Amino acid sequence: MALRSPAFRNLLGFHTSISPVKHIQRRWAQVHDVRFVATHQPNNVLARYKDKLDQKAKQEGHSSISSLKEAYQDKIQAVRVADALQSTPPQPNPTQPVSPSSSPRSQTTQASRVSSSRGKSATPGIKPLSAYLDIQKILTLPQKEIETLWRLRHAPNPNSVCATIPLETYHRIIKTAKQNPQFILPLPREIETPAEDANSSNGSSTQTATAAEMHFLQWGFHPPSSTPTATPTSPDFRTENTHTSTVIFTHLASYKLHGAYSQPHTIITHHLDLADEKGLVLMNGTVVPDRGVSLDEAKLLIMWLQRFYDWGVDGSQGGRKGEMLRMFSRGDVEGFKVEDLVEEVERV
Repeated sequence: MALRSPAFRNLLGFHTSISPVKHIQRRWAQVHDVRFVATHQPNNVLARYKDKLDQKAKQEGHSSISSLKEAYQDKIQAVRVADALQSTPPQPNPTQPVSPSSSPRSQTTQASRVSSSRGKSATPGIKPLSAYLDIQKILTLPQKEIETLWRLRHAPNPNSVCATIPLETYHRIIKTAKQNPQFILPLPREIETPAEDANSSNGSSTQTATAAEMHFLQWGFHPPSSTPTATPTSPDFRTENTHTSTVIFTHLASYKLHGAYSQPHTIITHHLDLADEKGLVLMNGTVVPDRGVSLDEAKLLIMWLQRFYDWGVDGSQGGRKGEMLRMFSRGDVEGFKVEDLVEEVERV
């Protein structure tokens, strides 16, 4: 499948460019399914607070703890995103140095001005687009300059990724995402396995193999962070800025162990503030340090996310990729095979 680079143009930003070929062999020697690495009971937390949760469920009219958990799923996800973002210290903006002659009072006044000019996100922990750019000024610029400024805004942060997405491409992706909000994607890992021939020429009892480490992704849909920027031209006007979407990536083994309380290693956010005026969706993401995934690996996951969720203009059902998404969403354990998923990733 050919790379549709315009869909996620400038994904690599100012960081070192990567290619999937650099990270994976054309044909992986072995597939080691590591989905079931968890060695502890995932319900320890629920068991500890079962009585209190039962009482809470009855108070709110739920029939079970599972029903209560489903009702609070959106809030749980928002807290996870906020916690992960707060664990990453903000990078200083080199384009706005502080003058040594500035008094504490003037600095306080300036900070209050900046903070009052920035919008506040409707979802705690998710930064609105106005926290990164002056939206009113950006709207006066052509599309190419917006894309350049967006990359420059994130270039100083070594743990960031960003992209500009055409609105029509985002529509296709989000349509698939709403039908299939959860999925898994593989990352290649080098592992040591017992050598098939212990008397091999190098005398080693182990050999290196390439395994597929699975990562769980989940879409989230939140209220828009700003009011529509376009002026209604007719009574039938409908703004495109209806929501802010996020995708969180978590090690599947961690998700199986901790469930909704697992910590994501990568979070991306899609901002629709410019969709009405410019037909653009701005995406930015953060890779949380020391959680086992590098920036380049996170970029691979984001690329494969696009391949599986954007079926193209004529891809009404998405072919094999679409079928895998549907099988995973409906829990078809007989039809969905990790080996088939790995082979499909190789093709793209």
